[in-house]
Amino acid sequence: MSDPLRPSTRVPAVAAGLLTRVREAPPLTHCITNSVVTGFTANTLLAVGASPAMVDIVGEAGLFAGVASGLLVNLGTPTPEQRAASLEAVAGANAAGTPWVLDPVAIGALPVRTALAAELASLRPTAVRGNASEILALAGSGAGGRGVDAVDAPDAADDAARSLAARWGSVVAVSGPVDLLTDGTRVIRIANGDALLTRVTGGGCALGAVMAAFLGAARATAADALDAVASASLVYTIAAEHAARVADGPGSFAVALLDALAGLEPADIHAEARVDEGAGRIEAGAL
Repeated sequence: MSDPLRPSTRVPAVAAGLLTRVREAPPLTHCITNSVVTGFTANTLLAVGASPAMVDIVGEAGLFAGVASGLLVNLGTPTPEQRAASLEAVAGANAAGTPWVLDPVAIGALPVRTALAAELASLRPTAVRGNASEILALAGSGAGGRGVDAVDAPDAADDAARSLAARWGSVVAVSGPVDLLTDGTRVIRIANGDALLTRVTGGGCALGAVMAAFLGAARATAADALDAVASASLVYTIAAEHAARVADGPGSFAVALLDALAGLEPADIHAEARVDEGAGRIEAGAL
């Protein structure tokens, strides 16, 4: 039997505090990300209050990861140099204690990125963010999605996410209409968000960068990695709802999302969060 749903006020409180900290002491967020989304990712970090740095050159990536607050490794366009830079950056992050996020974009059927994702995952990322099909593929129990698009619902990856989190000591975040986040023991579900996020290139990739920023900001607080990743998801998805209210379509939504991230207030998080800390299932729009 699944645990009862437990609507959370604790996670919104942590998220509000970390958002304030990001803005007061902008975390230097090192991104090795795909060429399709570099500009949008950098602008998203600036909008939320963080400081982006897109350092993906071999010989620099490891050094920079050692001084950054947080690191994102996104496998969307894994060129040979980016693959080498990713491994170098992760080694530098691990040596320095820098938290890092792995985003295994489109793994499963594509062999180069799938092998690289497995190698990077074995290096124990602080967090892994992906859609359900990517998480299932990373666990070896799925063939991946249709390119970057999931063909599985987040709850289909529940067992895989918990298993991977326990194996690596990582937080695993499964994005979807209801986001599922776990450290292998605790489970948090977030029902905020808007479908327009799936109509903008970089909607998910930028979230990985925000997670890296919040993990960096959390280092000087009592928040653990799961709380930091959940806080990033909550801030991002509530901002998406604000943006969707004023957008006429995907183009205006992308711009409105940046404005919404910049304008989001801690009070908005407390008032609008739809977060569950039980193990039961919730639907988008619930709570």
